[in-house]
Parts: sequence; C-alpha cells; structure tokens
Amino acid sequence: MSPAILFVLAFGLGLVGWLAGRSRAWAFRKAAPGGRINSLPDFHAWYVGLWVAVPTVLFALLWGAISPALVLQHVLADPAAAALPAFGFEREAIMGEARAVATGAAQAVFNSEAQGLVEPYRVAITRYETIGLIVTLIVAFAGGAFAFLRLRPDFTARTRVERSVMALLLLASLVAILTTIGIVASLVFETVRFFGMVSPLDFLLGAHWAPDPMSTGAPEGSSFGAIPLFWGTIYIGAIIAMAVSIPLGLMSAVYLTQYADASVRKVMKPLLEILAGVPTVVYGYFAALTVAPAVRDVAQAIGIANASTESALAAGLVMGVMIIPFVSSMADDSIAAVPQAMRDGSLAMGATRAETIRKVLIPAALPGIVAGIMLAVSRAIGETMIVVMAAGASANLTANPFASMTTVTFQIVAMLTGEGSFDHPATLSAFALGMVLFLVTLTLNFIALRVVKRYREAYE
Repeated sequence: MSPAILFVLAFGLGLVGWLAGRSRAWAFRKAAPGGRINSLPDFHAWYVGLWVAVPTVLFALLWGAISPALVLQHVLADPAAAALPAFGFEREAIMGEARAVATGAAQAVFNSEAQGLVEPYRVAITRYETIGLIVTLIVAFAGGAFAFLRLRPDFTARTRVERSVMALLLLASLVAILTTIGIVASLVFETVRFFGMVSPLDFLLGAHWAPDPMSTGAPEGSSFGAIPLFWGTIYIGAIIAMAVSIPLGLMSAVYLTQYADASVRKVMKPLLEILAGVPTVVYGYFAALTVAPAVRDVAQAIGIANASTESALAAGLVMGVMIIPFVSSMADDSIAAVPQAMRDGSLAMGATRAETIRKVLIPAALPGIVAGIMLAVSRAIGETMIVVMAAGASANLTANPFASMTTVTFQIVAMLTGEGSFDHPATLSAFALGMVLFLVTLTLNFIALRVVKRYREAYE
C-alpha cells in the first residue's frame, strides 16, 4: 500500500471523526440548559478530526520511510537471495526487476536470478501493507476515541483547536528556516572538506582555474584559482546586465508612472512583467541562437578578429533584458509611493515635469529603486542557463566583452554533473563556489531589505 493511500485513508477517517465530534457536540447543545456549550459544535468536530487525522498522517509518513527497508530485509532473509552478488549495480538491477514484477509494474524479468525473488517480494509487500493498514486503523481509532471521550459541554474545544492551528503555522514557518539551515550546513561541511585539500588563499586569490576531475594525485592549489570565475560573474551579471536593465527599467517606470495614460499603463505594465515569467532556458535559447550570432557579426564588422558566438556581451545583454521587470517594478512602486504633495509643490514652484522627476521624484524614491537594483543583481549573478548557452566555459580574466567567459554558476553545474567522485577536490570545489555565491547573494539581499525598510519608514 502506497503512502498516498494511507494519506487518503487518514483524510477519510478524519472526516468520520469530524462528523462524530460534531454530532456529539450537537447532542450536548440540545441537552444543556439554554442550549449553551463552551465551544461551537464545529470546534468539537475539528478537535476530534485533528486527533484522528494528524496521528494517522504522521504514522503514514513514518511507515512510508521504514516499510521499504523492512521489505528489503525480509527478501534478503529468504534463501533465494543467497545467490545474489554482494554489492554493486548488478545486485540492484536484479532486485529492481523482482520488485517491479511483484508490484505489477513489469510483466517478466530479464535476469533469471530475479525470478526466485519475485514471490518473496510479493509476500513481503503484502505482509507489510497489511501491517501498515492495521496499525493505521488502530492509530486512527485510538486518537479518535481519546478525543471523543474528552468531549463535554464545558470542554474548551475552541482553545485547543486554535492552539493546534498555531502549532501548524509555526511548523510551516520553521520549514523555510530549517531548509536554510540545512543548505548552509551542507555547504559549510563540504566547503571545509575542500579547504582541507586546497588552500583558501589559492582558491580565493588564484587567477588560474583548470581543475581536473579525473586526476588521482594530490590536488594542485594553483589550478583552483577562482578569481576568473568571480570576475566573469560580476562582469556579466553586475556590469553588462545592469548596464542594460537599470536604464531601461528606470525609464520604463518613469514613463508608466508619469507620462503614460491609464489605458496604456494598463496594457504595458503586465506586458513588461511577463518578462519575469519567461523560463530562463528560453532566454538561453534566444541568447545562443539570435543575440550571440548578432554580437559576433558586429564584432567582426568593427574589426575584431576571431570573434566567437560565445561571449560575455551576448549573455549579459539577454540577462539584462530578463531582469528589467525586477528594476522597473520596484522603481514603479517607489515612484508611485512618493506623496502627491511633493509633486504638486515642485510644479507649483515653477519646475517642469522633467525637472520634478529628476530633482524630486527620483531622489525621494531612490531607496526603493536601489533596493530593486540590488535584488536584480542578486538574481543576475545566480543565473545559470543563459551563461551555459551563450557565454561559454572558458575561465578568462579579461575585460573584452566579445571574449568567451564563464561564471560561478556554470562551473558549479560542470563540476557536479561530471563523472568525478564526490571525494575529489574538483567536485568539492563546486560547494566552495556555492558557499561564496550564497554569501554574496545573502549580503545583497540584506542590503536590499535594509534599504526597503528605510524607504517604508519614510513614507508609510
């Protein structure tokens, strides 16, 4: 029995408990003097329903985690498993075939060794599905009986249900926090392992990046210099992309808030924000198939020899277009939030609309605009697909925008998708790069949030 069936069963049993609790509460209400009870019948119903459903769901999660191991242990204890290879891919393939036939996912096995394991698998699966079903019913009945027998006319069901909901909300909020802690812990652990093999100074200050994932000897620290990767990330994501997105995004926001009619704004603002919903792989195809050849042709036309279709300029241009909505939306909201009295005062003093925008609105909305720019930068330096498709894989430390260049995110993908071992320094370097990227984006987000906080305090 799959965990999904146990979840459906938990929901059904919870509904039964809900109806039973509501019925008992209505009986209390009819029998109580004046028809008054401490809590409404719905709260009694939810109290019983939660005591039925929540323990059942928790057991379903637990059983879904441990039942496969119990089934495997039962099969391995069978005499038919004695001829299996000790470890390796062949053993997993044989057992996978037997499991597929036993569950009905396949009709027959290819390896003759798997045929003898089909029946032990079928018996084990049936046994533990039955055990899971029986224990699920017992848990649901025990929880429901406990809650049902506690119901009384003066029972504070509302308080207990609200506390349960608060606990659920707290758990939901902790999921994001615990996930972040887990990400940071995994990055720190693997980064420490990497720095145990390669000096942090060689990594952070070296100018040559050429790790060999297939090498078996001691790692050469001089091959793990990440300065070209950091420079490529900044050059593409924080220089070229920002040179495109900041002017276009800011001018779009000024036009939409100060010059465009309501009908034009109603159409253009959603169209502009559609850019944020386009998948990055689509931007990557656009960069590789359209922008990169055009940039190469321009480079050849102005006399740059050996121009390539993989260039930092092509990736940066498309990346800048991608993050225009981040800049324009924040700038739009910030300019629109400037008090109307400041506009009217400037115009009343004889300033033109352009002067009002340049000397009053933009300075007043600057904190919000800066916050949008910082968020856009953090989004750009974490981009991967556009760089993979348009910028290339060469770790070049150059200011030539027509040269091939790579970024931190590209190298993380390259190191983790190869065939190298996870104990190899080349693979572990991906975690060190990820840690640096995480710290940079975290710093940018903190700066953006602080700026937004100052902006809100000024105008709310």
